[in-house]
Amino acid sequence: MGVRLKIDEHVITAYIEGDIDHHTAREIRENIDAVILGTCPTLLYLDFGAVSFMDSSGVGLILGRYKIMQSIKGQVRVINAPPIIGRMLKLAGISRLNILEEKYEKIS
Repeated sequence: MGVRLKIDEHVITAYIEGDIDHHTAREIRENIDAVILGTCPTLLYLDFGAVSFMDSSGVGLILGRYKIMQSIKGQVRVINAPPIIGRMLKLAGISRLNILEEKYEKIS
């Protein structure tokens, strides 16, 4: 559970695993933020392919990273969101930010 981070030049991919709720979101957020602030990437991928559950804390996780990346002139892309989570993100208005990639590949 948590997050595994891959850094490739100016691109960070955060592979998020398990549940995202108010208990786990803080640790995930802190890990991602530390790498963002240490490397100043131009692109952050948030890979939700191994996420099994998400509440509103996941929406906050995305919005917070979006704001940080904007502040350093970078971009965020949410990838591999399972269909149910993708629908939740659309209902929450995340789709208006044009950061959702529609393709879904389950990561085990």
